[in-house]
Amino acid sequence: MDNPIVGIIMGSDSDLPVMSAAADFLTELNVPYEVTVVSAHRTPMRMIDYAQAAKERGIKVIIAGAGGAAHLPGMVASLTTLPVIGVPILSSNSIDGWDSILSILQMPNGIPVATVALNGAKNAGILAARIVGANDDSVSYKLKAYQQSMKAAVLEKAKKVENQYSA
Repeated sequence: MDNPIVGIIMGSDSDLPVMSAAADFLTELNVPYEVTVVSAHRTPMRMIDYAQAAKERGIKVIIAGAGGAAHLPGMVASLTTLPVIGVPILSSNSIDGWDSILSILQMPNGIPVATVALNGAKNAGILAARIVGANDDSVSYKLKAYQQSMKAAVLEKAKKVENQYSA
């Protein structure tokens, strides 16, 4: 997309099936984003360059997904003043995902990382849109419409259940 304002990064292309949910949500709202692979361990200089240049390039928030030791979100957060949303990913070398969750969640004071649920990239996309929407009325309006659609869907399901089990 042109002029991305959300950066979606992940430690490996094997994380893409999870991380694509963030991209899909941002696409629904027409929020411009970019997606790339940035490994904290295998390409540390690329990670440093990405994090330090992101704000200059117009990025407003970074979504960083990682599995296993999951250092990417925290390291990126240590290199930028932008908000970073961490997505813990259940990977092949993960211990039920808890290693990823705790690596992203338990950040030291001064280096905050907003953390969503295990494999919760869609929520990361929603949170990124909310951050952007705080200063962009068109994104905020689209988020409100999304919330209304969720409400309508629940009310429709409730009606079906009530009709099916009414005595």
